[in-house]
Amino acid sequence: MKTANRRRGRGVAPVTRFVLSAVSIAAIASVALTAQAAPDSYGPPLAGDVSAYTDQPVDPSAALQDLLNQPEANEGAVEMPGGGFLERGDVAADNVIPRDAQTSFDYPTNGKPSPLFGALPWTQKLLMFEEFGPEKLDANVQAGTVPFPSPKLGAAPQQDPNSVARSGPDSTELDAFLNQAGIWPFPTRESNTSFSNPWKAEIELFLERFLTQAPAEGRPPGEGWAHQRWNEFYPQSFYKTVQTGARANGGLRDHKQRHGYAMGEFGPGGLYYNTADDNDPAYNGTTRGIQPRLHPKFPVQDHKSLWTFDGTFPPKLLMARYGQPLLMRHYNGLPIDPQANAGFGLHTITTHEHNGHNPAESDGFANAFFFPGQFYDYRWPMQLAGYDTINTSATDRRAGFPCAPGEQLWVNDANPGLKDCVNGRINIRGDWRETMSTHWFHDHMLDFTAQNVYKGNAVMMNYYSALDRGNEAIDDGVNLRFPSGSALPWGNRDYDVNLVVADKAWDQNGQLWFNPFNTDGFIGDRLTVNWQWDPVLDVRARRYRFRILNGSVSRFLSIGLVLECAGEKTCEMPGKKGSKLSYKRIPFHMIANDGNILEHTVPFDGSMDLDGDGDRQDHNAVLPTQGIAERYDIVVDFSKYGLKPGDKLYFVNTMHHDTGIINKERIPLADILSEEYEPAVIKQKSNGRQEWDKGDPTVGKFMQLRIHAYSGVDQSMDPTQYEPAKAGKPAGRKMIPLWLDRDNPADMAKLSTAIHRSFDFGHSTGTDSAPWTIKTDDGTAYNMDPRRISSAQQLSTGPTEAGYSGEGETEVWLLKSGGGWSHPVHVHFEEGIILDRDGKKPPEWEKWARKDVYRIGGGDGNSSTVQLAIHFREFAGTYMEHCHNTQHEDTSMLLRWDIEYPGQFQVMPTPLPTWEGVQYAPSVGLPTFRSGDGHGPQ
Repeated sequence: MKTANRRRGRGVAPVTRFVLSAVSIAAIASVALTAQAAPDSYGPPLAGDVSAYTDQPVDPSAALQDLLNQPEANEGAVEMPGGGFLERGDVAADNVIPRDAQTSFDYPTNGKPSPLFGALPWTQKLLMFEEFGPEKLDANVQAGTVPFPSPKLGAAPQQDPNSVARSGPDSTELDAFLNQAGIWPFPTRESNTSFSNPWKAEIELFLERFLTQAPAEGRPPGEGWAHQRWNEFYPQSFYKTVQTGARANGGLRDHKQRHGYAMGEFGPGGLYYNTADDNDPAYNGTTRGIQPRLHPKFPVQDHKSLWTFDGTFPPKLLMARYGQPLLMRHYNGLPIDPQANAGFGLHTITTHEHNGHNPAESDGFANAFFFPGQFYDYRWPMQLAGYDTINTSATDRRAGFPCAPGEQLWVNDANPGLKDCVNGRINIRGDWRETMSTHWFHDHMLDFTAQNVYKGNAVMMNYYSALDRGNEAIDDGVNLRFPSGSALPWGNRDYDVNLVVADKAWDQNGQLWFNPFNTDGFIGDRLTVNWQWDPVLDVRARRYRFRILNGSVSRFLSIGLVLECAGEKTCEMPGKKGSKLSYKRIPFHMIANDGNILEHTVPFDGSMDLDGDGDRQDHNAVLPTQGIAERYDIVVDFSKYGLKPGDKLYFVNTMHHDTGIINKERIPLADILSEEYEPAVIKQKSNGRQEWDKGDPTVGKFMQLRIHAYSGVDQSMDPTQYEPAKAGKPAGRKMIPLWLDRDNPADMAKLSTAIHRSFDFGHSTGTDSAPWTIKTDDGTAYNMDPRRISSAQQLSTGPTEAGYSGEGETEVWLLKSGGGWSHPVHVHFEEGIILDRDGKKPPEWEKWARKDVYRIGGGDGNSSTVQLAIHFREFAGTYMEHCHNTQHEDTSMLLRWDIEYPGQFQVMPTPLPTWEGVQYAPSVGLPTFRSGDGHGPQ
């Protein structure tokens, strides 16, 4: 533990204040949904504001050097009694395999094999995601005023019987709190510092000192972190959730499910009406009673081992619509003691909506974290990028809000006002080519992202639009009619399934385990789907959409789909000798990549050489390498390829890892299914230690699908009609065209004058505790410091009235790394179009895609360089770029970049949160932070 002086000065400088147009102000003032008839502020804070901007140092090199001697920016998160602060490693004090007990780094990541407690594969039903269920935000609703319940002593595993600081709220009290009507205190544009943290007394007892102030909201104060364009994008709906320790599900959200357990496959007689166990009617139409277990035979997770949204299973899903601004009030219900964590994870959190077009104050900046007892109001505008410059009159019917009869939506178009739902759609502003679909949000705590996300701070989010409305029956010439269902006007999930695939490990007591000491990356030995080991999903004989997220810490995936056939020679790939089984590849189409709908569907059926390597079979029924945080949406037709009710299929992981350093190779399906490649062999050493002897235990089948009869009519789109050009066959229809055509000289000419930046992800100048670095614009390689600005780009316009057209600011970025490591690089806020990989055209699944994760470095499916074009529009503030191998990110492959207001010349300060509120420190930009590397596109 250490002590340090953490007080820093705040510079003040005059700034310019802009406001919305008179037309916009009048429109905003006329709508009842807004908080007030006041203009929005736009631009940097005024002088004297606590968050006022400061001058870039005259000698940035000296200021950058001085940062290396500053206390850690997240030091406030680890304050202990007596005024000391924990070192990073001290947070892992309760780990069941402490650093000193680790004698090697044998696969997987120096852990012991995770026991199965007698469980067999394919013996538990897959948990479908549970919807948060947002509701209308209405200031006139009489909101409950019961405060966020404080931690109490209680029986394990849901609470701690001996220490309040190491415990959590009572589960019944927590459900009653979350179930209160409305929201209190009501959301505000600037951070609410007038209410105190309701856990203040318990925090003071732990810290052994009084708090002079302890705000209830953890958002940084002042204009600099106020919700941008608050009135224009005033939240129309909201929900509240708490990050807390594992507890039994009390059915809190049953009534918030859009299907209401009354229709489609979620209604009586449907495949998912029973939520957890088809043999137990207690789970019919409810999640009440579902325990936090990875399998029914496994132990219940302790509240210190697993931290989830609501603290419960199933994992949660946010269903949101374009055009309807949304507020998430996120409460922190984690233990006050930072070491009450079973040896991994930190009790401070910051939530990143990956990869929404959101203003920085709601993006989840790594050093904008908040504390136990506090909440943070994240406001997501849910607007299409290009809102200020493209389709500002909202006349393009492809940019739209999916709706039900009788619904209205405020639209700030050429005639601002409330618009009625007509034919299931309301037109909105923005570029329809920027429509997104499959997202997720997760923790982004500085230095502890890997541990917190692994521990449960991750959920999925589906964006719905006129193009992707979740109703396959509506044929209006805009709706793409992806597999979903038709009982609801939008958001049907009968045949639209979210899957989070992630490797995990657990100790000999069945409690989730993580190794925080290996900075190369964490590799678990069991693969889970939606937090379950080897589950079964029942499907109908029709088309399905699967939204597949790689939710691992360091593991890359490559997922195939096969049918199990009776008889060793019945199908193309024999099973294990003596099994009397064989297997057949089942093709599918990719329809979206990183949450972005492709221009063309990509067939994984052996009909195309998708990556130009001369082999059509290497991706026949096998997805490409999928890095951490990448999302692949696919369509599978369970009525084709000879499939029939009663058949069993399997998702198979083919990607082999030895360590978290690099994704080593893809194993052929035939070798996996015949068990010529034999993973999961346990070796007993002479010292009594068990370890994996050879192979990767997660390579192989990890989820079973069982086909049931379908009596309905499949009205979903046929993906074969949207394929790219093949030999002898012209290209099919387009889904969403890219905003840039690599083969169009005019488009490429625009990039010739764009600012060019380069980012080199490396390992050469790091330290033992922070080995990873990023070099920007061929300058110095740095570890992460949130006070350092590596790049900054200015918005070309501010808020605009309807009628203006343009494209916004565009830059070209070059991401690069050596071949010894694998880095899935994530850029926050905006999606880019890959121009080339190592100077060559990208593969088909990236050729037609917009991306937010870019795989570089060594390993299968990666490349040394990726060059991309990227836009910056609408919102300003502080964002991040990092390796999404989150062990690399946390040690310390992460950088800050800013989007600045038009004409901005000062720099944005850095928030430094503490138990007593957020202070600010001056920031410093690299010498090239505004100019780039000067090379131009390469």
